[in-house]
Amino acid sequence: MGAIWILNGNGLWVANTLLRINPNLKRLTRNSFPIPFRYLCLMYLVKTPWWLRALYPSLVWRIKSPGKTIYLTFDDGPHETATPFVLEQLARFQAKASFFCIGKNVLAHPDIYQNILDAGHSVGNHTYHHLNGWKVKDDVYLSDIQNAATLIHSPLFRPPYGRIKRSQLKKLSQALLPATPNSNPATIMWDVLSADFDTDLSPEGCLSYVLYHTRPGSVIVFHDSTKAWDRMSYALPKMLEHFSKLGYGALCLNLTFCSTQKAS
Repeated sequence: MGAIWILNGNGLWVANTLLRINPNLKRLTRNSFPIPFRYLCLMYLVKTPWWLRALYPSLVWRIKSPGKTIYLTFDDGPHETATPFVLEQLARFQAKASFFCIGKNVLAHPDIYQNILDAGHSVGNHTYHHLNGWKVKDDVYLSDIQNAATLIHSPLFRPPYGRIKRSQLKKLSQALLPATPNSNPATIMWDVLSADFDTDLSPEGCLSYVLYHTRPGSVIVFHDSTKAWDRMSYALPKMLEHFSKLGYGALCLNLTFCSTQKAS
């Protein structure tokens, strides 16, 4: 028998899921398991557990919502194909979202970035070069955020890969100063990870993760990127249609709202 180990932003977590070791084990895929257990077979967490939120109570993980409201977010854009597609789908279902943009992509596609703003969506800083905070020195990481802030005028921040050191969090306000001279920033994490970046995951599997785990107040991550395109372009329209029929609305995030949601 063996246990499945899951790697997340705070180390290794052991899921109490046992597998029978046999010659056919290598043929098993995550789709061999019932939907509630498929995410245990991943090297990431589709649903953020309570204890991870408790470790970082100053971050925004989900929104306390009295009604049927969800919060869609898109990372890594703007992208020449994916972002216009996302904007079209959001408009189709009268949904709003938050786009955590990479500085160099904003520089490459300023017109698409402006389209996001013109459509009434919110934007956030996702660093200039999509840096992993664990792998670079603090001064390099914070400088990259500051460079992105010259293009992305927002107090909202999301660390790429969800990986950021506590020492970097403490200096985040200073790095975002060009964009937030009169306010403290909000670091937005997530409640549901669509896993659309996982090239081993089927589009149907991506949709299943989102439909199964989304609840009122969920902050959901998709990616407007080349890597995520096959899964995102399949799952997003169907997800929007599903929750629209259930009476849900999708809103974008803003600093005033998020400042009351920490430790959620």
